[in-house]
Amino acid sequence: MNRLHPVVVGGAIVGVVDVIAAFAVHAAFGGVRPATVLQGIASGLLGPAAFQGGDAAAALGMVLHFVIAFVVAAVYYLASRGWPVLVRRPLVYGMIYGVLVYAVMNQVVLPMSRVTLRPRPWSFIVTMIVVHLLCVGLPVALTMARADRDALRRASRSDLNELLTP
Repeated sequence: MNRLHPVVVGGAIVGVVDVIAAFAVHAAFGGVRPATVLQGIASGLLGPAAFQGGDAAAALGMVLHFVIAFVVAAVYYLASRGWPVLVRRPLVYGMIYGVLVYAVMNQVVLPMSRVTLRPRPWSFIVTMIVVHLLCVGLPVALTMARADRDALRRASRSDLNELLTP
């Protein structure tokens, strides 16, 4: 049976879990509606006009969010090919990766985008770091670790079958 690539699985999990967390955090910190959160993501490409873009801008924001989630998963997957410790210790390295993703998004990606940056309270920043630990880094790392274990099991069974076949 063909299995989905771990980048697809990890990206999908991160995309869903992280967007739900983003909706909850933005609602809790400022009563921001989900559509507005998604328009905020779209503003990375469209600038402030995204907030007048209605459902189309929100849909673009959702697509961009998932593209980012798949890129985040792909980067971890590729890194784990060179550094197997990333899949042997997914809890530790997943949390580190979540912090790295948060830092890269906020220190590199957002400043290069058309998003209007404004200061955030420290409580919001800490909450978003925790979200990235739990909803980005850990799911990606655990998905890649499970895929590696499953692949190893399949390979071991295949090797055993070859040895036992006359």
